Amino acid sequence: MKGLVIKNTGSWYTVLTDDGQTVDCKIKGNFRLKGIRSTNPVAVGDRVTISPAGIQSASRVQGSFSTKAAKPSANAASQRSKVQCPTDVQHVAGGSEVAFITGIEDRKNYIIRKSSNLSKQSHIIAANVDQAFLIVTVNYPETSTTFIDRFLASAEAYSVPVVLVFNKLDLLNDDDRHIQQMLITLYENIGYTCVEVSAQTGEGIDRLFELLQGKITLLSGNSGVGKSTLINRLVPGVNLRTAEISDAHKTGMHTTTFSEMIRLAPKGEEVQSASCVQGLNAASQRSKRQGPSDVQEEVEDPQPPILGGNGWLIDTPGIKGFGTFDMEPEELTSYFREIFDFSKGCRFNNCTHTHEPGCAVLKALEDHYIAQSRYQSYLSMMEDKEDGKYRAAY
Repeated sequence: MKGLVIKNTGSWYTVLTDDGQTVDCKIKGNFRLKGIRSTNPVAVGDRVTISPAGIQSASRVQGSFSTKAAKPSANAASQRSKVQCPTDVQHVAGGSEVAFITGIEDRKNYIIRKSSNLSKQSHIIAANVDQAFLIVTVNYPETSTTFIDRFLASAEAYSVPVVLVFNKLDLLNDDDRHIQQMLITLYENIGYTCVEVSAQTGEGIDRLFELLQGKITLLSGNSGVGKSTLINRLVPGVNLRTAEISDAHKTGMHTTTFSEMIRLAPKGEEVQSASCVQGLNAASQRSKRQGPSDVQEEVEDPQPPILGGNGWLIDTPGIKGFGTFDMEPEELTSYFREIFDFSKGCRFNNCTHTHEPGCAVLKALEDHYIAQSRYQSYLSMMEDKEDGKYRAAY
């Protein structure tokens, strides 16, 4: 049985099968992906094969249903989530054994970062996404340009388009607005789409809603930037928990503790659950995937669309830092768009853009065609590899 991972609580995975069932699954202890040392070998957005050992019967219901795949203990059973769905959905009922994820289909892309406490391992934030929204705030709390640039570089490495969403427009004073406008000018000149919004007042939300249509979108950002409030605005009725930022340190506190896919309802309609589904669309789709020799080749998308005409959001816990993983120094230039463009004029093909004579990047930096903040982010990622902080995946 095949399906899509729509929720990951750390030890349990909720899989939406191709015939509309939701099944709570585990992975066996020795389950690993070849070539990737990750704290989560299975990620939200993965297409998987499951062994439905715990499925004894299935029933079609209307109105409400609860995820009731069998659990081995009372404590595990308490993790079951109850959801409401406005349409008919077939759901697994009962069972005495646990369903296991037995395989993962090829990913078209993913977003990855260094695991917080394990320098030898990575953490896959989400897989098979059409785009990522990086939620940014210039204050309350402040998102650093280093964090933005690291996220953008990682997204470039795995072919994930990024939209920068500048939130909390309603809280900005004149100085904050000036800083925000400078950042928007910087990143738009590089080629990134930037949108200003206020999740609190709804300003700019219509533009986001347009960008989300028919796509699987990852939402990411520092803790406290307003992701949950933004999702509550985009998906009325989902009612995600929110929290105030720390007054003392102007930093956010975690309110999202696991990753989950949330169906985007038609504009003006409410959903009664983060994981309810209207159905699966089995039409084929083509996408771009990074080839083994860094050549873009057109391949069949291994993930069939399941969008129901509107799209999905992937809500993820807020992150404080973004450690790079499995990036070689000679590759890093290509993940900074403007640095890559100027590097074509360098005297040496293996120029690191740090000290070499005839370096076109250093000349562009001197002439202010490359922002100092972007160059400093580039250097910091070069130092990651030199210091041996983040080891390779193989």
